[in-house]
Amino acid sequence: MSIISMILVIVVAFLAGMGGILDEFQFHQPLVACTLIGLVTGNLGAGIVLGGSLQMIALGWANIGAAVAPDAALASVASAIILVLGGQGVKGVDSAIAVAIPLAVAGLFLTMLVRTIAVPIIHFMDAAAEQGDYRKIEFWHIVAVCLQGIRIAIPAAALLFIPADVVRNFLESMPAWLTDGMAIGGGMVVAVGYALVINMMATREVWPFFIIGFVIAAISQLTLIAIGALAIAIALIYLNLSDMGGSSKGGGGNTGDPLGDILNDY
Repeated sequence: MSIISMILVIVVAFLAGMGGILDEFQFHQPLVACTLIGLVTGNLGAGIVLGGSLQMIALGWANIGAAVAPDAALASVASAIILVLGGQGVKGVDSAIAVAIPLAVAGLFLTMLVRTIAVPIIHFMDAAAEQGDYRKIEFWHIVAVCLQGIRIAIPAAALLFIPADVVRNFLESMPAWLTDGMAIGGGMVVAVGYALVINMMATREVWPFFIIGFVIAAISQLTLIAIGALAIAIALIYLNLSDMGGSSKGGGGNTGDPLGDILNDY
């Protein structure tokens, strides 16, 4: 890997670490982070496949109350680097996923460490606020966010200095029962992630669309592009019916169900 590629990987890792806190540009999402690392290292196809696989697993990862979700940023960046260094291409995705899950859990330690370091920064910002020094508040704000980026950039830089042969031999030495077991476990986690998302979205109006999508996805002749086009068409129809139901005859009886609103008007 060239020096320029290594620098770009560290930059992506830094942005992913900050994205895990900012949630604005979504650099910490596996599909984004793995794709960018694959792009800057010349392994775009493998990066997209790894990112897509990890994204399905990370669907159910969310911070709930005091419970902190596994670190998607570290898992994405580290597994992508290991995949690139392993030199196995798309064939090494399962092995990279097997490494990503423990890394995501281990990343919680780094998250807690950085957040502990950030506690004094809050007091510095409070003192600056009492003085009315907005520039100092912004400075400490930027410092705190950059700490989150460094949290991922340092492990990424450390991985880059590991010889590629060592990583390759490590991946090849992993027994089949481990890689296959992690692949199966990852598939089960995907199902759990979907279930958590569906549980949050489940309403009387949404369930019919879920059933339609489930049936359409089972038709093997349809490609992902065809399914996406059908989903867009159904969404546009639903939005159009929502406008009709909310605006017809004063819209006083809008219940949130566009089909029901229209039928009630008649």
